[in-house]
Amino acid sequence: MFQVASHPTSFTQHGHGHHQAMAVVSPNIQLPRKLARPPLSEISRDAIMAVAPELVNVPAEYIRRGLRPKAHAMLAGISSLSSSHLPTTMPKSHVPSAMSIPTRMSSSSAQPTYPTHVLAIASSKSSANEHVFLFPVHNIVIASQCSSISRLPPSYPPAPGTLHMPVIQMTLPSPAAFKLLHGYLYNHSLESVMKSLFPLPSGFVHGLSHHTVQSTLSSGSSLHQLSSYLCSSSGGSLQALTSHAAHVKELWQDMVTLGIHDPELWDAVDLAWEVILGALSLAAHNH
Repeated sequence: MFQVASHPTSFTQHGHGHHQAMAVVSPNIQLPRKLARPPLSEISRDAIMAVAPELVNVPAEYIRRGLRPKAHAMLAGISSLSSSHLPTTMPKSHVPSAMSIPTRMSSSSAQPTYPTHVLAIASSKSSANEHVFLFPVHNIVIASQCSSISRLPPSYPPAPGTLHMPVIQMTLPSPAAFKLLHGYLYNHSLESVMKSLFPLPSGFVHGLSHHTVQSTLSSGSSLHQLSSYLCSSSGGSLQALTSHAAHVKELWQDMVTLGIHDPELWDAVDLAWEVILGALSLAAHNH
């Protein structure tokens, strides 16, 4: 089993050693006031060495930046895998050490760059006889963005028409939240992340930029508008809003566990949390 360090239950807020402040929405709902960011940990040079020795002396930020223009070809490689041979889930007890997956013609105009590994992700909150979720990945995408993963096993050279990929079993707090992260590690779309968490005005999320996220975070009136929209679109239901809050928290837990230190994504999570707390507060006052 490939273990990623389990996420700590809480972090010291801003490194000052204070206990994390709680937001009391109603007598039955208490949530952290902030989703604290863990201390920054650098990407392992050993992890880069294992997958791309030629990049071992290149700063991680340059590697990540260099991957962005290649994302289209990588996603084309993922979509070219035959879904009949790569299910989205399988029983944990049936996970092989490697999988051979036929490739099909890609509908993309990009020449596909094929994935190198399959992540078989189980929930750290579930029992042993559960299912895992399978995600094809490119080793350099994981090695350059997930600092908690120290070293991936070697990949196999692609054979014509078939990929032979090592399968890495991992546990994460939320395999469902990793589906969101899996897409983001390639496309870096803040729009996709926010849309997946809860309803927001289409005019706000369409083409959402990091600058808009930051300016919204610093605007009380903008935050209130988004919270009001979310509260009304959820029918003022505390149960629905608490469920949305759980999705944001699960995404945060997976980011912490994997060691993802992407400032744009962290700011988006901060924004989502501010909006959900505001919506819960509005709904609680209306009850």
